[in-house]
Amino acid sequence: MGDAQGGGANRMREVSYIERSNRPLHVYALMYLAFLYIPVLFLPLFSFNDAVYAAFPLKGFTTKWYEQMLASEPMFAALTNSIKVGATTALLATVLGIFGAKAVTRYRMPGKQPVVFVIMLPLVIPGIILGVALLILVTRLGINLSLYTVTLGHILISVPFAMATLIPRFEGFDKSMEEASADLGANAWSTFWRVTLPMVFPGVLASYLLCFTISFDEFIMAFFLAGTDPTLPIFIWGQLRFPLLLPRVLALGACILAVSFVLVFIAQWLARPGAIRSLDSRP
Repeated sequence: MGDAQGGGANRMREVSYIERSNRPLHVYALMYLAFLYIPVLFLPLFSFNDAVYAAFPLKGFTTKWYEQMLASEPMFAALTNSIKVGATTALLATVLGIFGAKAVTRYRMPGKQPVVFVIMLPLVIPGIILGVALLILVTRLGINLSLYTVTLGHILISVPFAMATLIPRFEGFDKSMEEASADLGANAWSTFWRVTLPMVFPGVLASYLLCFTISFDEFIMAFFLAGTDPTLPIFIWGQLRFPLLLPRVLALGACILAVSFVLVFIAQWLARPGAIRSLDSRP
Protein backbone atom coordinates (compact mmCIF):
# COMPACT_ATOMS: atom_id res chain seq x y z
CA MET A 1 0.00 0.00 0.00
CA GLY A 2 2.82 2.35 0.94
CA ASP A 3 4.68 1.49 -2.30
CA ALA A 4 1.57 2.26 -4.35
CA GLN A 5 1.12 5.61 -2.62
CA GLY A 6 4.80 6.40 -3.08
CA GLY A 7 4.61 5.53 -6.78
CA GLY A 8 1.52 7.72 -7.20
CA ALA A 9 3.27 10.62 -5.51
CA ASN A 10 6.28 10.21 -7.77
CA ARG A 11 4.08 10.26 -10.85
CA MET A 12 2.32 13.40 -9.61
CA ARG A 13 5.68 15.10 -9.11
CA GLU A 14 6.79 14.06 -12.62
CA VAL A 15 3.59 15.45 -14.14
CA SER A 16 3.98 18.69 -12.17
CA TYR A 17 7.60 19.01 -13.29
CA ILE A 18 6.66 18.45 -16.93
CA GLU A 19 3.92 21.08 -16.71
CA ARG A 20 6.31 23.61 -15.17
CA SER A 21 8.98 22.90 -17.78
CA ASN A 22 6.44 23.38 -20.58
CA ARG A 23 5.17 26.74 -19.35
CA PRO A 24 7.75 28.79 -21.29
CA LEU A 25 6.79 26.89 -24.43
CA HIS A 26 3.11 27.64 -23.80
CA VAL A 27 3.86 31.33 -23.29
CA TYR A 28 5.90 31.40 -26.50
CA ALA A 29 3.07 29.69 -28.43
CA LEU A 30 0.52 32.21 -27.15
CA MET A 31 2.79 35.15 -28.01
CA TYR A 32 3.40 33.74 -31.48
CA LEU A 33 -0.33 33.26 -32.15
CA ALA A 34 -1.06 36.77 -30.89
CA PHE A 35 1.67 38.26 -33.10
CA LEU A 36 0.36 36.33 -36.10
CA TYR A 37 -3.40 36.76 -35.80
CA ILE A 38 -4.13 39.97 -33.87
CA PRO A 39 -3.10 42.18 -36.85
CA VAL A 40 -5.35 40.07 -39.10
CA LEU A 41 -8.34 40.74 -36.84
CA PHE A 42 -8.09 44.46 -37.66
CA LEU A 43 -9.18 43.60 -41.21
CA PRO A 44 -12.83 42.76 -40.36
CA LEU A 45 -12.82 45.47 -37.67
CA PHE A 46 -12.03 48.28 -40.11
CA SER A 47 -14.32 46.78 -42.76
CA PHE A 48 -17.28 47.86 -40.58
CA ASN A 49 -15.82 51.30 -39.85
CA ASP A 50 -17.80 54.23 -41.23
CA ALA A 51 -14.71 56.00 -42.58
CA VAL A 52 -12.63 55.84 -45.73
CA TYR A 53 -9.31 55.56 -43.90
CA ALA A 54 -8.40 52.73 -41.54
CA ALA A 55 -7.54 54.58 -38.36
CA PHE A 56 -8.55 54.90 -34.73
CA PRO A 57 -10.85 56.07 -33.31
CA LEU A 58 -13.59 54.29 -35.28
CA LYS A 59 -16.21 56.61 -36.75
CA GLY A 60 -19.15 54.26 -36.45
CA PHE A 61 -20.62 50.94 -37.57
CA THR A 62 -21.67 50.46 -41.20
CA THR A 63 -22.16 47.74 -43.80
CA LYS A 64 -22.07 50.01 -46.83
CA TRP A 65 -18.60 48.83 -47.82
CA TYR A 66 -19.94 45.28 -48.14
CA GLU A 67 -22.83 46.60 -50.23
CA GLN A 68 -20.40 48.41 -52.54
CA MET A 69 -18.28 45.30 -52.74
CA LEU A 70 -21.26 43.17 -53.80
CA ALA A 71 -22.16 45.73 -56.46
CA SER A 72 -18.75 45.53 -58.14
CA GLU A 73 -18.96 43.55 -61.39
CA PRO A 74 -15.15 43.46 -61.93
CA MET A 75 -14.80 41.95 -58.47
CA PHE A 76 -17.25 39.16 -59.33
CA ALA A 77 -15.45 38.53 -62.62
CA ALA A 78 -12.13 38.17 -60.77
CA LEU A 79 -13.81 35.99 -58.15
CA THR A 80 -15.16 33.71 -60.89
CA ASN A 81 -11.68 33.43 -62.40
CA SER A 82 -10.19 32.51 -59.03
CA ILE A 83 -12.87 29.88 -58.39
CA LYS A 84 -12.28 28.32 -61.82
CA VAL A 85 -8.52 28.27 -61.38
CA GLY A 86 -8.77 27.05 -57.78
CA ALA A 87 -11.22 24.24 -58.54
CA THR A 88 -9.20 23.00 -61.51
CA THR A 89 -5.91 23.29 -59.65
CA ALA A 90 -7.25 21.46 -56.61
CA LEU A 91 -8.67 18.63 -58.73
CA LEU A 92 -5.53 18.04 -60.82
CA ALA A 93 -3.12 18.53 -57.91
CA THR A 94 -5.09 16.09 -55.75
CA VAL A 95 -5.19 13.47 -58.52
CA LEU A 96 -1.43 13.81 -59.02
CA GLY A 97 -0.97 13.73 -55.24
CA ILE A 98 -2.97 10.50 -54.98
CA PHE A 99 -0.87 8.73 -57.58
CA GLY A 100 2.34 10.16 -56.15
CA ALA A 101 1.50 9.22 -52.57
CA LYS A 102 0.49 5.71 -53.61
CA ALA A 103 3.72 5.24 -55.58
CA VAL A 104 5.83 6.48 -52.66
CA THR A 105 4.11 4.34 -50.02
CA ARG A 106 3.27 1.16 -51.96
CA TYR A 107 6.12 0.52 -54.37
CA ARG A 108 9.86 0.15 -54.22
CA MET A 109 11.56 2.15 -56.89
CA PRO A 110 15.12 3.36 -57.41
CA GLY A 111 15.75 6.97 -56.54
CA LYS A 112 12.57 7.36 -54.49
CA GLN A 113 14.01 9.92 -52.08
CA PRO A 114 15.47 12.21 -54.80
CA VAL A 115 12.14 12.08 -56.66
CA VAL A 116 10.21 13.05 -53.53
CA PHE A 117 12.73 15.82 -52.87
CA VAL A 118 12.21 17.27 -56.36
CA ILE A 119 8.41 17.12 -55.96
CA MET A 120 8.58 18.91 -52.62
CA LEU A 121 11.08 21.51 -53.86
CA PRO A 122 8.43 24.20 -54.60
CA LEU A 123 7.77 24.36 -50.85
CA VAL A 124 11.17 25.95 -50.25
CA ILE A 125 11.78 27.87 -53.49
CA PRO A 126 10.59 31.50 -53.26
CA GLY A 127 7.43 32.08 -55.24
CA ILE A 128 8.91 34.99 -57.17
CA ILE A 129 11.70 32.71 -58.47
CA LEU A 130 9.17 30.13 -59.65
CA GLY A 131 7.00 32.84 -61.18
CA VAL A 132 9.85 34.38 -63.19
CA ALA A 133 11.08 30.95 -64.29
CA LEU A 134 7.64 29.87 -65.50
CA LEU A 135 7.11 33.22 -67.22
CA ILE A 136 10.36 32.77 -69.16
CA LEU A 137 9.41 29.17 -70.01
CA VAL A 138 5.91 29.88 -71.35
CA THR A 139 7.19 32.91 -73.23
CA ARG A 140 9.92 30.85 -74.91
CA LEU A 141 7.36 28.20 -75.83
CA GLY A 142 5.11 30.82 -77.40
CA ILE A 143 2.22 30.18 -74.99
CA ASN A 144 -0.07 33.12 -74.39
CA LEU A 145 -0.54 34.17 -70.77
CA SER A 146 -4.01 33.26 -69.54
CA LEU A 147 -5.85 31.50 -66.76
CA TYR A 148 -4.45 28.23 -68.14
CA THR A 149 -0.87 29.29 -67.43
CA VAL A 150 -1.94 30.45 -63.97
CA THR A 151 -3.48 27.03 -63.38
CA LEU A 152 -0.29 25.26 -64.43
CA GLY A 153 1.73 27.39 -62.04
CA HIS A 154 -0.68 26.75 -59.19
CA ILE A 155 -0.59 23.00 -59.82
CA LEU A 156 3.19 23.11 -59.49
CA ILE A 157 3.02 24.66 -56.02
CA SER A 158 -0.05 22.67 -54.88
CA VAL A 159 1.12 19.12 -55.62
CA PRO A 160 3.63 19.10 -52.70
CA PHE A 161 0.84 20.07 -50.29
CA ALA A 162 -1.39 17.35 -51.74
CA MET A 163 1.28 14.71 -51.31
CA ALA A 164 2.15 15.89 -47.80
CA THR A 165 -1.53 15.48 -46.89
CA LEU A 166 -2.07 12.13 -48.62
CA ILE A 167 1.13 10.23 -47.77
CA PRO A 168 0.15 9.80 -44.08
CA ARG A 169 -3.27 8.55 -45.24
CA PHE A 170 -1.78 5.85 -47.44
CA GLU A 171 0.54 4.84 -44.61
CA GLY A 172 -2.21 4.94 -41.99
CA PHE A 173 -4.54 2.12 -43.01
CA ASP A 174 -4.14 -1.65 -43.08
CA LYS A 175 -2.50 -2.78 -46.31
CA SER A 176 -3.95 -6.27 -45.82
CA MET A 177 -7.25 -4.87 -47.13
CA GLU A 178 -5.64 -4.34 -50.52
CA GLU A 179 -3.98 -7.75 -50.35
CA ALA A 180 -7.31 -9.39 -49.55
CA SER A 181 -8.92 -7.65 -52.53
CA ALA A 182 -6.13 -8.89 -54.80
CA ASP A 183 -6.49 -12.44 -53.41
CA LEU A 184 -10.21 -12.34 -54.28
CA GLY A 185 -9.35 -11.68 -57.93
CA ALA A 186 -9.67 -7.90 -58.19
CA ASN A 187 -7.19 -6.13 -60.45
CA ALA A 188 -5.10 -3.18 -59.36
CA TRP A 189 -7.57 -0.56 -60.64
CA SER A 190 -10.58 -2.26 -59.03
CA THR A 191 -8.70 -2.58 -55.73
CA PHE A 192 -7.75 1.07 -55.82
CA TRP A 193 -11.29 2.25 -56.71
CA ARG A 194 -13.20 0.01 -54.29
CA VAL A 195 -10.78 -0.37 -51.37
CA THR A 196 -7.96 2.18 -51.35
CA LEU A 197 -9.84 5.30 -52.40
CA PRO A 198 -12.70 4.94 -49.87
CA MET A 199 -10.15 4.38 -47.11
CA VAL A 200 -8.15 7.53 -47.94
CA PHE A 201 -11.13 9.65 -49.02
CA PRO A 202 -11.01 12.01 -45.99
CA GLY A 203 -7.40 12.78 -46.91
CA VAL A 204 -8.41 13.28 -50.55
CA LEU A 205 -11.09 15.77 -49.55
CA ALA A 206 -8.67 17.51 -47.17
CA SER A 207 -6.11 17.74 -49.98
CA TYR A 208 -8.69 19.21 -52.36
CA LEU A 209 -9.79 21.89 -49.90
CA LEU A 210 -6.21 22.77 -48.97
CA CYS A 211 -5.07 23.02 -52.60
CA PHE A 212 -8.13 25.11 -53.48
CA THR A 213 -7.34 27.52 -50.65
CA ILE A 214 -3.68 27.78 -51.70
CA SER A 215 -4.62 28.49 -55.32
CA PHE A 216 -7.41 30.90 -54.42
CA ASP A 217 -5.14 33.02 -52.20
CA GLU A 218 -1.97 32.84 -54.33
CA PHE A 219 -0.77 36.14 -55.78
CA ILE A 220 2.85 36.00 -56.97
CA MET A 221 2.44 33.17 -59.49
CA ALA A 222 -0.77 34.69 -60.83
CA PHE A 223 0.88 38.11 -61.08
CA PHE A 224 3.49 36.75 -63.50
CA LEU A 225 1.36 34.25 -65.43
CA ALA A 226 -2.05 35.93 -65.73
CA GLY A 227 -3.07 37.59 -68.96
CA THR A 228 -5.99 39.95 -69.36
CA ASP A 229 -8.22 37.99 -66.97
CA PRO A 230 -7.11 38.79 -63.42
CA THR A 231 -7.66 36.52 -60.46
CA LEU A 232 -9.08 37.91 -57.24
CA PRO A 233 -5.69 38.61 -55.54
CA ILE A 234 -4.56 40.55 -58.62
CA PHE A 235 -7.82 42.50 -58.59
CA ILE A 236 -7.27 43.38 -54.93
CA TRP A 237 -3.70 44.47 -55.71
CA GLY A 238 -5.00 46.81 -58.39
CA GLN A 239 -7.62 48.28 -56.06
CA LEU A 240 -5.02 49.13 -53.43
CA ARG A 241 -3.63 51.86 -55.68
CA PHE A 242 -6.75 53.93 -55.01
CA PRO A 243 -7.15 55.02 -51.35
CA LEU A 244 -10.90 55.64 -51.71
CA LEU A 245 -11.42 51.98 -52.64
CA LEU A 246 -9.62 50.69 -49.56
CA PRO A 247 -12.77 50.09 -47.41
CA ARG A 248 -14.37 47.76 -49.94
CA VAL A 249 -11.04 45.95 -50.27
CA LEU A 250 -11.06 45.49 -46.50
CA ALA A 251 -14.59 44.09 -46.73
CA LEU A 252 -13.53 41.70 -49.47
CA GLY A 253 -10.46 40.69 -47.47
CA ALA A 254 -12.62 39.98 -44.42
CA CYS A 255 -14.85 37.69 -46.49
CA ILE A 256 -11.85 35.87 -47.96
CA LEU A 257 -10.35 35.49 -44.49
CA ALA A 258 -13.54 33.93 -43.14
CA VAL A 259 -13.97 31.51 -46.06
CA SER A 260 -10.29 30.52 -46.02
CA PHE A 261 -10.45 29.87 -42.28
CA VAL A 262 -13.48 27.60 -42.72
CA LEU A 263 -11.91 25.66 -45.61
CA VAL A 264 -8.58 25.17 -43.85
CA PHE A 265 -10.35 24.14 -40.63
CA ILE A 266 -12.40 21.53 -42.50
CA ALA A 267 -9.29 20.29 -44.34
CA GLN A 268 -7.33 19.91 -41.10
CA TRP A 269 -10.30 18.26 -39.38
CA LEU A 270 -10.54 15.72 -42.19
CA ALA A 271 -6.77 15.17 -42.14
CA ARG A 272 -6.68 14.23 -38.45
CA PRO A 273 -5.85 10.59 -37.63
CA GLY A 274 -9.38 9.65 -36.48
CA ALA A 275 -11.21 11.09 -39.48
CA ILE A 276 -11.59 7.78 -41.28
CA ARG A 277 -13.00 6.03 -38.23
CA SER A 278 -15.40 8.87 -37.45
CA LEU A 279 -16.71 8.93 -41.02
CA ASP A 280 -17.06 5.16 -41.12
CA SER A 281 -19.03 5.20 -37.84
CA ARG A 282 -21.78 7.43 -39.21
CA PRO A 283 -25.27 5.87 -39.00
